[in-house]
Amino acid sequence: MLLQNRIISVIVMFFILSIGLTFGKSNSDSKSYENFALYDINSNLHSLKDFTNKKSIVIIFVSTQCPVSNAYNSRMESLYHKYKDEFSFVGINSNKQENISEIKKHAVDNSLDFVILKDSSNIVADKFEATVTPEVYILDNSYNLLYHGRIDDSRRKDNIEVHDLSNALEEIKSGKEVTVKRTKAFGCSIKRVGK
Repeated sequence: MLLQNRIISVIVMFFILSIGLTFGKSNSDSKSYENFALYDINSNLHSLKDFTNKKSIVIIFVSTQCPVSNAYNSRMESLYHKYKDEFSFVGINSNKQENISEIKKHAVDNSLDFVILKDSSNIVADKFEATVTPEVYILDNSYNLLYHGRIDDSRRKDNIEVHDLSNALEEIKSGKEVTVKRTKAFGCSIKRVGK
């Protein structure tokens, strides 16, 4: 009888632990971030909370020198103009070799009208664990992650089959949950400062 009670106790403990592990795993899949503040290309300070006046915040890590990021300039701008009434768009440049004047000229030359912030010490890139340009994060207004990944599935416009970012924005706009929350971003690696 004592042995039987011990076996039952072990089974019950195993069951409780397995439930706890399952819940822990599902919670770890959702991610949230903290507010941050960076200067834009016109030396104006912006914090993430400044962009919480719309449905969600679209953060795109960008570059001036990366050919992949540059292939997306017109697409980023088109997405911004299509969705700017519902969503806040923020570009972040975390590359150590790209300075403010270069970023500003690049934005003007490529008609990039959304706010672009300079992450000089790649602190924000590190917090987001961003690795390439372009790389997208959509956050709700409490900074919870709704989507992370690529803009679409091809650097070449003619070969695009899936418009991942646009699909996610349309779902959020309609009040739906994002179906595909994660895709693999591709592009040039973010050149970080030594620490």
